Amino acid sequence: MAETRDSGQLKTEQPTPRRLQEARRKGQVAKSLDLTGAVTLAALLLLFFVGLEWFIIRLQRLFLVYLQNFTSYSLTAENVNYLVLQSLALLGGAVLPAVAVAFFVTVLVSFAQVGFIFAPSVLAVKLERLNPVQGFKRIFSSRGLFEFAKAILKICFVGILCFWVLYARVGDLLVLSVTSPGQGLYLLHNVLLTVAAAAAGAYLLIAVLDLVYQRYAHHKSLMMTRFEVRDEYRQTEGDPHLKSWLRKRQREISMNRIKDEVPRATVVVTNPIHVAVALRYREGEMDAPLVTAKGAGYLAERIKELAAQHKVPVVENRELAQYLYRRVPVGESVPVAVYQAVAEILAMIYRLKAKREAG
Repeated sequence: MAETRDSGQLKTEQPTPRRLQEARRKGQVAKSLDLTGAVTLAALLLLFFVGLEWFIIRLQRLFLVYLQNFTSYSLTAENVNYLVLQSLALLGGAVLPAVAVAFFVTVLVSFAQVGFIFAPSVLAVKLERLNPVQGFKRIFSSRGLFEFAKAILKICFVGILCFWVLYARVGDLLVLSVTSPGQGLYLLHNVLLTVAAAAAGAYLLIAVLDLVYQRYAHHKSLMMTRFEVRDEYRQTEGDPHLKSWLRKRQREISMNRIKDEVPRATVVVTNPIHVAVALRYREGEMDAPLVTAKGAGYLAERIKELAAQHKVPVVENRELAQYLYRRVPVGESVPVAVYQAVAEILAMIYRLKAKREAG
């Protein structure tokens, strides 16, 4: 018994759709912040590479404003405020595209990872977050130490790669002292862009691996025990014992109806094996024949047995039996579409009954 209980506590079952949905509602999703940062960094490098000339022109205008204003204005409190505001406007105009690209890429990558999530519970104030003891526990937990070690490894990996790329280009840096300012600036830009591209590529590789790990860890954290799966099934589908009792009760009700209605039926139409449908028709009292009982499998056999016991005619008509069983509820009249077929069966029964009575 102890072994069964212990095995039930092991999280060996896959998370159910309800478990995944509840976790998503709480904001618990598999998301890599490194992937967002890596793609954003790559997008900014691409923007810098494509719009380098435009960015340099904006910086030139900024320096020209400084030089012109320093030579033409005396430094007063009002002039200083004007220079600061004008410089911020020019600098903001130069930086705004990068900010816009970073914001757009961040939103796009986040949406691509987890889609749209509205989880107000994440923004709710929780007092335990303000507890320094709980904070230290989170920092020095196995998860916190793992994230810290992962951050150190990322820094070391990217740092070593950047140093290796920079070391490979050290010859270009040594000639900066003998080149013109324009050539030196171009060479320095080329070296820095190469280092940045290498760092972005390494960071992107790490981010992809981190995404794989985050999804694995998230899935593992949502694994369930057998008892949890059973309890959730009871909550969503109902108690299996109660469902079994309801099915049994429904069969009893159906059987009682069959016992009451089949003896009063005019005819029983069969498949002949799978289904059986009892029809009752009283000429002058009813506008159309009525489906009084029907069943499949065991119930169909029971209907035919009762029909034989009470001498109710049984007629085989596969198409009609299937149609009535699938489309006509018990207690309703047969539809116009099958009037002709039902009328032919009733006419045949009436002829046979008249012959027996005449004989």
